[in-house]
This record gives sequence, C-alpha cells and structure tokens, in this order.
Amino acid sequence: MKNLFLVCLLMPFFSMAQSSFEKAEQLFKQENFRSAKPMFEQHLNANPDDLNTIEYLGDIAGYAKNWDEAMEYYEVLVNADESNANYHFKYGGALGMKALSISKIRAATYIGDIKEHFEAAARLDPKHVEARWALVEFYIQLPGIIGGSEAKSTKYANQLLDISPVDGYLANGYIAEYSDRPKDAEVFYKKAIAVGGSPHAYEKLSEHYEKNNEPKKAIETASQSLEKHKRNSLNYQIGKIAAQYNLDAVLGIKCLKAYIENHSVRDGVPKDWAYFRIAQIYKNQGKKQEAMLWIDKALVDRPDFKEAKEEKQMIQSL
Repeated sequence: MKNLFLVCLLMPFFSMAQSSFEKAEQLFKQENFRSAKPMFEQHLNANPDDLNTIEYLGDIAGYAKNWDEAMEYYEVLVNADESNANYHFKYGGALGMKALSISKIRAATYIGDIKEHFEAAARLDPKHVEARWALVEFYIQLPGIIGGSEAKSTKYANQLLDISPVDGYLANGYIAEYSDRPKDAEVFYKKAIAVGGSPHAYEKLSEHYEKNNEPKKAIETASQSLEKHKRNSLNYQIGKIAAQYNLDAVLGIKCLKAYIENHSVRDGVPKDWAYFRIAQIYKNQGKKQEAMLWIDKALVDRPDFKEAKEEKQMIQSL
C-alpha cells in the first residue's frame, strides 16, 4: 500500500518531465530553437545519459553555428555509441565547420579527425547518403599535398550512384565542375535530370549554364523545371537571367510578375528584388518611365536597397 502511494505521488512528476521533453521536441520541429534549448538543458540535467537530448542540443548548437558547443555534444554521442553512423557524421560535420571558421594552419590539425568520422559514418552505414556527399566535397577540396584526391572523391560519388543515382550523377557533376571540366559536368547534370527530374537537378544544370556564360540554355532549363514542378522561385530565376543578360524581355517580365503575384516567404527572395529585376529589363529596353516606376517600387519596399539606388542612377541617365 505504501509503495502504491509513492507511485501515485510521483506519477505527476514523471508526467511533467515527459510532457516537458515532448514540448521541447515540438518546439525544435518548429525551429523555435531559442525556446527549445533551455527545456532540453533542464531535461538533460535530470537525465544526464539521455542521448536523444544530447543530440538535440548538438543540433541546436549547429543551427546557431556554435561549432565548439556542437562538437562537445557530438563527441559525447560518439563516445557513448561508436557504432552509430549518424553520430560520427554529425561530429565530423561540426569539426569541418569549425575548421572553416579558423586559420588554415589551425584547420589543418582537424583534417585527420574530420576524415576519420566521415569515413566511419560511411563504413557503418552503407546507405548513408550525406556522409558520402561530405566525403566527395572533403576530398575534392582538400589540397593533394595533405590527402586531397579526385580519385577518392569519385570513389564516394560512384558509391552514391549505387545508393541514389540522382545523387551519384550530381556528385560526379560537382567533381567535374570543381575540376574545370564543364562539358563533363553538363553530361552528369543532364543524367541527374533524366533519372530523377528533381528541382535540384534542374537548378544545378541551370546554374552551370549561367556560370559558363550560356544564359539562353540557363533560361531554357529553368523554364522546363517551372513547367514540370510549378515552383514559384523559378519565376524569379528566369526573370533574373533575362534581366542580367538582356534576354527575352517578355518572358522575363511575365515570370517576375507571376513571382510577385504568388510570392510567399518560402520563395526566399523578397519581392523588392523582383521589382528591381523588372526595372532592369525595362532599362535594357530603353524604357525609362517604366523602369523608374518599378525601381521606385523596390525602394518604397526597402529604402536602404543599395543595388536599387545604384540602378536608379543608371536609369535616370538614360
């Protein structure tokens, strides 16, 4: 009877702890990290061996780009479970981001550990896509004198081909682009589109054409993606290329107006940039009045819009 009384007495406390953790998880999923963090910390104080909570806190530190704190949490995870591929991947990622934030001399001391944990993640999980992508980038960007190698990078890109053909072709395209082989990169990006047709694959090919001064092909690729995926962000991409390269003014204005009409925060680029691009297109056509109308709309939205102020001076000189 006494034990039953104690259980009944303690049940509300267990319930509160559980609901507090679940609330923190909910806040995390909503990307409300500021509110979630102290709740996870409180839960960890009461449950110091809870690996889920430690991982959440490491992720929050990573989102905040606090790499030292993220490294501390992920190191605890790796030491607690060396067979967990994702723990190794996250620890290697935090080490890599820390290395990018410090001097090259200090960063060199991190290389061995970064390699160790990314390779451990790939070895422990034969289908870990993110770890293989990390190794593709790691080996292609690392100077040969300290272990960088296109052959090693390609090894992991080809492993991706077996796991996810789209990722494999995109990774090989990335390697070709980084190694200044634009024709090979184009072939791989087209293969990625052929096997998957994802928005990201179209985006990579369109960006590739822009980088290699082929704006007509960039617009064509973005237009094909827009027709297939109906993503509003592509309307801006097409309009931007049309404005920057003085191409297909009618299509550019049509897409930018559609972007403005259907705009939401998920599209990423603010509407004032779309106003700016429309003004650019009219300036390219020598239509001063229309260009002034749209550049003023951009400046009303954002009075400190530096690029729009400079563009307005050019329009006024027409």
